[in-house]
Amino acid sequence: MSANVINRYSRSNPDTNRNPLWTFIHTFQGTVAGYATTSSLINKFPFATDANATDVGDLYVERGLICGQSSDASGYTSGGYTNNPFPYPITYNNIEKFPFAADSGATATDVGDLTVARSLGAGQSSNVSGYTSGGYAAPPFRSSNVIDKFPFATDANATDVGDLTLARRGAAGQSSDVSGYTSGGQRAPQPSPPIGTFLVNNIDKFPFASNSNATDVGDLTVLTAYTAGQSSTVSGYTSGGYARTPPGLPAPTTPVTRRNIIEKFPFATNDNSTDIGDLTVARSSVSGQSSTLSGYTSGGNNPSFSPPVLNVIDKFPFATNANATDVGDLTEQISGLVGQQD
Repeated sequence: MSANVINRYSRSNPDTNRNPLWTFIHTFQGTVAGYATTSSLINKFPFATDANATDVGDLYVERGLICGQSSDASGYTSGGYTNNPFPYPITYNNIEKFPFAADSGATATDVGDLTVARSLGAGQSSNVSGYTSGGYAAPPFRSSNVIDKFPFATDANATDVGDLTLARRGAAGQSSDVSGYTSGGQRAPQPSPPIGTFLVNNIDKFPFASNSNATDVGDLTVLTAYTAGQSSTVSGYTSGGYARTPPGLPAPTTPVTRRNIIEKFPFATNDNSTDIGDLTVARSSVSGQSSTLSGYTSGGNNPSFSPPVLNVIDKFPFATNANATDVGDLTEQISGLVGQQD
């Protein structure tokens, strides 16, 4: 179980345990299972073995293009989108929670609202709060730069705690012990441009300890969006997505391709990412999960394949820079999903 690890130290003689100092360490990575969530589907797959996912529950409100967060006991989804009734898209402000302890019938509950209804946001998690950064509101059909925060300890609405450096949708989220990261994404001025235009490669960072705006701390290797985000204890990762070769902004005539690249950037320093490996299948609109040892990329789509929507669960190691391996399948071919970890 992904827990807030408590380490007990002593300022004096450890044998007598005098003057103990308690230090709470955020542990974002999971030890039990990864979750892939979308629409009315909550899939769960184990970290200890390479195996297929099982369907363990449903969301409270059926919607897609949500973002995900993880506490030590629950998975969260926030925001979302529906095109029903077509063609009138609606974005949601719902924050939902489902328990990690349940292996079946784990229907999520609505526990609060975001400050801005939006889809395609990036999710981050500290030891006490979930964050939703950026996204896309429809109407009025524009991207958001808002960073929302909501508590894990109580069921409550989110508060606006800062802004990203750029309003964007379809970015990936990463979490260190002290900061949230929002990487890549698509700027979407009104009217909304086609997928693949106005991509960015910015890596933004904002602190968990205070309510502050994000700062631009580095770049991905290419302009990209609709990627998966993963986090080790020392690095943030992005995998998959759409990509455009720089400068590519806006450059709508430059070809956009789905990518199989796994990138990594350090948490300890503000630096650009590097290409460290490949997924087994190039795809976008994927979800990311993080164990203590590995990153996972699940689901996604690639129109050049048949079927174009995929159920692949890929795994790549944190300890070395290496390609991913196919370790299982989701219960369905799913795209536009988000990840959590227990």
